[in-house]
Amino acid sequence: MFEKVNPNHPDKLADRIAGAVVDLAYTKETNPRIAVEVLLGHGLCHVIAESSVTIPAREVIEAVHRIAGPLIVDYAEVPQDGHLADNQMDGFRCGDNGIFKGVPVTGEQKRLSETAREIYEKYPYDGKYILDGGRLIICQSNAESGELRKLYPDAEINPLGDWTGGSEVDAGATNRKLGSDMADSVTGGGLHGKDLSKADVSVNIYAWLEAQRTGKPVELCCAIGDAEVGGLPYAKIVATAKAYIQQLGGFEKFAEWGLV
Repeated sequence: MFEKVNPNHPDKLADRIAGAVVDLAYTKETNPRIAVEVLLGHGLCHVIAESSVTIPAREVIEAVHRIAGPLIVDYAEVPQDGHLADNQMDGFRCGDNGIFKGVPVTGEQKRLSETAREIYEKYPYDGKYILDGGRLIICQSNAESGELRKLYPDAEINPLGDWTGGSEVDAGATNRKLGSDMADSVTGGGLHGKDLSKADVSVNIYAWLEAQRTGKPVELCCAIGDAEVGGLPYAKIVATAKAYIQQLGGFEKFAEWGLV
């Protein structure tokens, strides 16, 4: 049983905006420290960043408009907490306590991810999809149910009828769709809106990659300030996550579909 949402679901719009702000931080500094929260809906978008670098509001507004349309943007930026900043002064150390579990992706989860991407390519609008054994549920906005039924004759399509969706119908917030992003993997924190020094980003990515490589679950935990996680230097874990993010094209691209 697995649920997947596409990049234009309101919660994913929030994740993408948070990722775009982190990308902006990396254009200002090689190793910025930043955590971003986004809440949007009904014509408004609130963005809060705790950051070691200054990002002009104009750049944030441009990112919001590019991703989510002409919303009214409220951007608040504050310095990173002094204790957290001092923790990172002499290199990469875990920025928080955390638990992490990477789990191999199942065939069912891969099939639904492929289906979601296939539908999104044809209908790039808000959508949510569920696969439970032989039961496929498709909720796709701005698409005629009859046309979808031709493509997926055995699916349950738009149970309440054709709909428009988007942030005018439903509000969105960062890291509210981690089930879609991570499937059976477990985390103590969210993937999106944070720099690579944050264990929520780097250790989650590392554990997930290791689970796919080995075919076995990978469990890790850390305390704030740890320089090693699971017997590995934290800097090595960060480097692995950095390579993965760069391969995708940045934090905004990572936020589109998550890890699955």
